[in-house]
Amino acid sequence: MKYLTVLVLVLMVSQSCQKDWLKPKPLSFFSPENTLIDEPGFNAALAAIAKNVRQEWYEDGAPIITENIFSEMCVEGTTDKFGPAVNMDILITPDANLNSNDFNRIGYYWERNYLIIRLANTITSRINAVKTIPEATKNVILGRAYFFRAYAYYRLVHQFGDVPTTFKELTSAKLDFNSVKREVILQRLKTELDFAMANVPWVANKGEVNKGAVGHLLTKVNLALGLFDDAIASSSTVINNGTFKLMTNRFGVDAGIASKNVIWDLHRRNNKFISANTEVLFSVIDRYGDPSATAGGVNTMRQALPFSSAGTILTPDNLVGMTNAQVEIDHMKDYGRGIGRCRATPYATVYIWDDPKDLRHDTVSRNWMEMNMLTYNNSATLKGKSSYYGARLQLRKADGSLLVSGGDTIRTWFAWPHYKLYVEDEIRYPFQGGNSDWYAFRLAETYLLRAEAYWWKGDAASAAADVNAVRTRAKCSPYTAARVDIGTILDERGRELYYEEPRKTELTRVSYIFAKTGKSFNGKTYSANNFSTSNFFYDRIMAKNDFYGKGIKNVRGDQYKMSPYHVLWPIPRPAILANSLGQINQNLGYSGSEKNKPALDKIEE
Repeated sequence: MKYLTVLVLVLMVSQSCQKDWLKPKPLSFFSPENTLIDEPGFNAALAAIAKNVRQEWYEDGAPIITENIFSEMCVEGTTDKFGPAVNMDILITPDANLNSNDFNRIGYYWERNYLIIRLANTITSRINAVKTIPEATKNVILGRAYFFRAYAYYRLVHQFGDVPTTFKELTSAKLDFNSVKREVILQRLKTELDFAMANVPWVANKGEVNKGAVGHLLTKVNLALGLFDDAIASSSTVINNGTFKLMTNRFGVDAGIASKNVIWDLHRRNNKFISANTEVLFSVIDRYGDPSATAGGVNTMRQALPFSSAGTILTPDNLVGMTNAQVEIDHMKDYGRGIGRCRATPYATVYIWDDPKDLRHDTVSRNWMEMNMLTYNNSATLKGKSSYYGARLQLRKADGSLLVSGGDTIRTWFAWPHYKLYVEDEIRYPFQGGNSDWYAFRLAETYLLRAEAYWWKGDAASAAADVNAVRTRAKCSPYTAARVDIGTILDERGRELYYEEPRKTELTRVSYIFAKTGKSFNGKTYSANNFSTSNFFYDRIMAKNDFYGKGIKNVRGDQYKMSPYHVLWPIPRPAILANSLGQINQNLGYSGSEKNKPALDKIEE
């Protein structure tokens, strides 16, 4: 111990005589100073941003579920505990747990989108200082960084409204953010996306941002600003360029299976990024075996299928009818094991479907699955013991009594789009949804965005033509111009883009346009002056979503409830408290909004 003490003292003295140890060292070889020095370094930084965008659709409790349950399409189907977002009035508050797989993922969007912005700001702030990269290449990199920054801010302003901004790299702590008006932010995004449109190429490597993706996002921003002619122009640039086309013919891995169709082909994981697929504008990448793959895959079958294997589905002779074991009738491999977390509403599964020829709702090809298409498969309790083994499921006995133990049909009994949610699973059994690329932007949505722009301008014939481009691909009969309005356009979005689009974001965007234009719908007009108490978002959900609109309760007794102010989510309280030198406003309807100050009408650099 004596010699060890002397050695330590010597080392301390020798170190104190050298001042080099006082110099700050980078925490990682991957710090900006070491990586953002050449084109590969900047491209790696862009790939890191794309990886952060990807997470919205992946793993257990995927954030996209929260977007869905704040809409007419879905509700929270978890019924075995308190906490999941059922009664929004009680559970969605600034102080609540806003980033939990089991509750909601509002906080995820706040944190992740600002992370994307921070990463993009690092690129935009550093690119011009690098002299070894040609100017044209710099502009491509800058345009792609602008795209990601606009992608994040577009989501934030339609999830949270007026939000704080930063458009440059922060190298020290900043505690004086202020809320900036939503339209001011959108105007900045438009300027930067216009630059990206002029510089990003049409054709790019898989996973990279191309001009089609930029034009698609620019169309959304133009719509949000009420610039309908600009929205028509930007969407038409994408649609008419020739690089991208709707997929109307069979293609890819299952093209030889006669019982399938182009809708099935479009959503096969092995088809999402092949050269034959001309519909994908922007997709996130997740491949089994890739070092950057997500640990849990998309988990679509776990999140958005009914909890049929819970032991609650009974045969008419009162035996447990379903199992999640690997058995002779293997539903867990053929369809997957769901837990009913993202529970589709009757609007999404029944009311919305207006054409029996629609391939997206086709049960013959099994694109679409109804519960009575499954069969009783619990061989342990049924095989050789019950005549119902292998028979189709029944919801009720002949006397009308439910064949669901406990009566929980919310979680255990609903239909789903098998073609969209089925993803083979190398990770685990039962299948829950393995690694797969996922569409963020498809050309089908571009058509529907242009249809919306035409409708806002009063051109119903052009709006109908664009809606019909999507409908007829699915073998539906076309709409007449008189049939098309914002409601039918949103219906078509629901049919085509389920579990792809951020539904709440888009409904809020449409609601802002109604408030801005004063355009009447179903005899009602809206205003920005009372946006949090009267808006299209709330009225549509109450009209279409039976759960919220009719005050349905789950088996726990929790009522499905929503209010008009949920058109915007609460700013998480910790974000406001940490900003001690500035003013981040809270959205109206939530505690803390009484302290608000007018949002800024310019962006502070």
